[in-house]
Amino acid sequence: MIIYNAEIYSSDGTVKIPSGYVVCENGRISGMGEGLPEEISSEDVDAGGMRLYPGSIDIHTHMGLIGDGQGAEGEDVNEDSDPVTPHLRTIDGLCYTDGYFTDAVKAGITCCVTGVGSTNPIGGDLIAVKTAGYSPDEMLVKRVGIKFALGENPKSTFSERDTAPITRMATAAIIREALFKAQRYMKDKACAEENGETLPEFDMKSEALVPLLKGELKAHFHCHRADDILTAVRIAKEFDLEYVLIHCTEGYIAADILGREKASAVVGPVICDRGKPELAGQKPENAAILYKNGVKTAICTDHPEMPIQYLYAGAAYCVKAGLPKAAAMRAISSEAAEIAGISDRVGEIAVGMDADMFLADGDPLDLMTNVKMTVINGRIVYKG
Repeated sequence: MIIYNAEIYSSDGTVKIPSGYVVCENGRISGMGEGLPEEISSEDVDAGGMRLYPGSIDIHTHMGLIGDGQGAEGEDVNEDSDPVTPHLRTIDGLCYTDGYFTDAVKAGITCCVTGVGSTNPIGGDLIAVKTAGYSPDEMLVKRVGIKFALGENPKSTFSERDTAPITRMATAAIIREALFKAQRYMKDKACAEENGETLPEFDMKSEALVPLLKGELKAHFHCHRADDILTAVRIAKEFDLEYVLIHCTEGYIAADILGREKASAVVGPVICDRGKPELAGQKPENAAILYKNGVKTAICTDHPEMPIQYLYAGAAYCVKAGLPKAAAMRAISSEAAEIAGISDRVGEIAVGMDADMFLADGDPLDLMTNVKMTVINGRIVYKG
């Protein structure tokens, strides 16, 4: 399939090709150029001069784990029977037919990172998935991280049961204990394999944390308050983890420190109430301050806290509060892809990348803009 007669945009919202075409083959972009392609078939798409953008990415959601209008039956987001559950796999709970995926596609959002909630100090894995597909396995881009949570959520969950953690100290201690145990398990296993000795007794939780310790997955820390943010940085440094600060609500307080640490932050939901004590310090300028201090910054909805189709509204609000528009556009495309570790596949319109893109009749950050077509893996999944 070829999309032609399109104004092609880069991830930062600037024009890449004023009038050109993109060739999609076997799910990837195999070619692109100015003007018209040499041959046009009935299967090709005339964009009519509309804007063609790289598919947008929401880097932190609970898509498919909290159902659309399903109530308690549709909630598979928090396995809070145990504070440490790194061995849980999001794909096993993903309801890929959930109606919210359709909302995402209609908005031009072609990929999202989804996973467990934040009641557990250590939850399960986080995965990047396309927002349309025939099965969860076909939608999967890759596993990207393990979820950790600090602050109010683990405290409030487990204090009701009179079991740890009921303080921030206990939450951090539980995380450290699991990481120390996995570190020792990994070393003992490697030593046994090298020397032909009996392997240590299989430990599913430690096994799940080994890819994190090897740098193959990132630690995604749920953290709102400035002290929790710096605890996340502290733990990550202790265990040499690649990490992402999720929400980072009071990041502006420690933005200079986070910049020096070369931290990555995911800000959002941007449009929400201050519904709990940890959100008391929420400021719309947060993303702009983090960005200006050199922090890699993405924007998320935390769907369904903010419905995924309003990702652009959150980005626009950050622009209104001082974030450069180009940075806001990257925050929901190429920068989000880089932070998630999937920038080799998504986030830009370029040869070799997945053919994920959308046609719009205006600026995506303008409330009145309409998405007219969404393409995922070279397949048209929505026409408006």
